[in-house]
Amino acid sequence: MEEDETSQGEPERAEVKARATPEISRKISVSEFHCHCCYDILVNPTTLNCGHSFCRHCLALWWVSSKKNECPECREKWEGFPKVNILLRDVIERLFSDAIEQRKEDIQQNSDVARSLTTFQKYGNDQISTAPNTGRINPRGGGFFSGVLTALTGVAVVLLGYHWSSREFEDDLLVHKPVAKWTVEEVILWLEQLGPWASHYKEKFLLEKVNGRLLLTLTEEDFTKEPYSIVNNNHRKAIMAELECVKTLGVKPPQNLWEYKAVNPGKSLFILYALKSSPRLSMLYLYLFDYAEAFLPFIHTICPMQENQYEDIVTKLLDLKHPSWKQWREFIVKYLFVPYQLIAEFAWDWLDVHYWTSRFIIVNAML
Repeated sequence: MEEDETSQGEPERAEVKARATPEISRKISVSEFHCHCCYDILVNPTTLNCGHSFCRHCLALWWVSSKKNECPECREKWEGFPKVNILLRDVIERLFSDAIEQRKEDIQQNSDVARSLTTFQKYGNDQISTAPNTGRINPRGGGFFSGVLTALTGVAVVLLGYHWSSREFEDDLLVHKPVAKWTVEEVILWLEQLGPWASHYKEKFLLEKVNGRLLLTLTEEDFTKEPYSIVNNNHRKAIMAELECVKTLGVKPPQNLWEYKAVNPGKSLFILYALKSSPRLSMLYLYLFDYAEAFLPFIHTICPMQENQYEDIVTKLLDLKHPSWKQWREFIVKYLFVPYQLIAEFAWDWLDVHYWTSRFIIVNAML
């Protein structure tokens, strides 16, 4: 009898355990596994040194756009190359398999994500291949001289390539074309240039066939309703802030180094030669006569803010406020003692955008 009762009790306990498992899983909300970049369920969660986890493609998009090895949330620098948190990934995929499958299908349709992941993985492979290895010759040995040799022997090629690529960039720039004449594709290009987060709204703009004329009529109230439904307050404010600039100027304001060069070709050439011969006087000129367009992006690039004063990276990129006293302190010390280092640091930030031009400027600064 005791054996019968024992054998009957085991299936009952197993049945109770099976019933308890879905009850526990139902208590866990999908919002607890949201990525703080895209505000959607984590896909291939990647955990940084600071402990924060993000979708791997979101981290790749962030890294490609910011060029910094920093956490998108707390700005703490991460070391090495981040890897997928396998345990967290398996847990999420078991609890929310349907949501993960749908999310992966949406991601696979985004070509920007694929390019960013490829670039990010290539960076990781380069990090591994250039890591110090005992018993081998230091791979960085002779790098300086090889860089100088490359610069000296390839000056003509670099200048020709720079001129050709600059013409290519200017063909598609929106900084010269009136916004009222923008096509649907050009509006999407403008939206994508606001940051990787804006790709979430690209499909909605395409479905509504938003061209330049329609874009000028949109208000913040329109973005809160269907069909746009931009729920994230920071994203909505960022789009409206950039849209107000477009309405005021009638064209797209310069948002990077190459667009600034296209709008101000003469001034750019003057600054380029002036920085090489008299870097301190050139930076003083930028501060006095080109503060908002050139000096603020320059100082925020070479002396980034360490404090987490922004809730979202979007606000930081679109609202370049006056530098803090810590930024001024760092800038003045480098300005007085190592002015060419400031130029090299700024060029380094653009290495992925235009490799040869940035490398040429860095080598000249070192010399």
